[in-house]
Amino acid sequence: MTSVSSPTRQDNGSFRALLGRFPFLPALLILVVLLILNGIFEPNSLSFRSLTGLVRTYLALMLLAVAQTYVVYAADIDLSVGAIASLVNVTIIVLMQHMGGGGLSVLAALGIGVLVGLACGLVNGFVVAALRLQAIVATFATSIFFTGLALVILPVAGMPAPTVFWRTYGGTIFGIPFVFYAAAALAILLYLLARTRLATQLLAVGDGQQAAFQSGLPVTAIRIGGYALCGVFAALAAFCITGDTASGDPLVGAKMTLFSVAAVVLGGSALSGGFGTVAGSVIAALIIGLINSLVFFAGTPSHWQNFVQGLAILAALMVGVLVSRRGRA
Repeated sequence: MTSVSSPTRQDNGSFRALLGRFPFLPALLILVVLLILNGIFEPNSLSFRSLTGLVRTYLALMLLAVAQTYVVYAADIDLSVGAIASLVNVTIIVLMQHMGGGGLSVLAALGIGVLVGLACGLVNGFVVAALRLQAIVATFATSIFFTGLALVILPVAGMPAPTVFWRTYGGTIFGIPFVFYAAAALAILLYLLARTRLATQLLAVGDGQQAAFQSGLPVTAIRIGGYALCGVFAALAAFCITGDTASGDPLVGAKMTLFSVAAVVLGGSALSGGFGTVAGSVIAALIIGLINSLVFFAGTPSHWQNFVQGLAILAALMVGVLVSRRGRA
């Protein structure tokens, strides 16, 4: 007797295969829907100038979502990414001011900022992976520590960034906004990182630490590497925050931490580790930005905006997760 596969089963198999290869597809569909809705409520929101402003404002969140993704790959989490961004923000602002605010001083401050982010990531990796503390508790504690350091460096928000820095971030080069060069550089960097041994090893550890250890992988070192990479991307996010706000604020990243976690989940990554995509996290960060814009364009009263934004993000998360689960089932 010849067996015949049902069309439904074949369709489900194709859908699972498609999601397995492109786990960010649900987020991409939500992004398209939100772009259409924003265009309906405010046609000018789809103009080149408006889209440039969207990327400029949410590039920092994209980078924080990427930072969080590399940690989640290994089934860890980092609740200090926002605090790291705040610490780097005030560090580079103070350094730029003390070194004169010229081009060379800006570059030197940015280099030190990357080192600060890296150091914070290594601290997180050590306390979580080497000391074997619970990631959610340990990184919550380090977030308080990093925030305290930021307040010591700059107790009051408002110190201005050098003109050369924020004008470059908000300006154009050969008629193209600088943020698009930054976004292109990010895409190239993520492409290269996706092909490194560390990215593959982080996913292997997230898929099962015991199995990864038995296969000979240095699990502790890999997890520390994930947190170090997270710290570097948090520092890059701080550069974008500084360019967008043109000032220093020791608490500027506080609200962005949970947004970064939401972006990771919405982008198709599993908090249990072993499965995910940084491209999905970047798309999901834009989704959060478009939701915030849509709530404003729809004329929502100011005292209802936070409630509606939270509800909309929750709805987007539910749709994205349910579609992803169905694809993996």
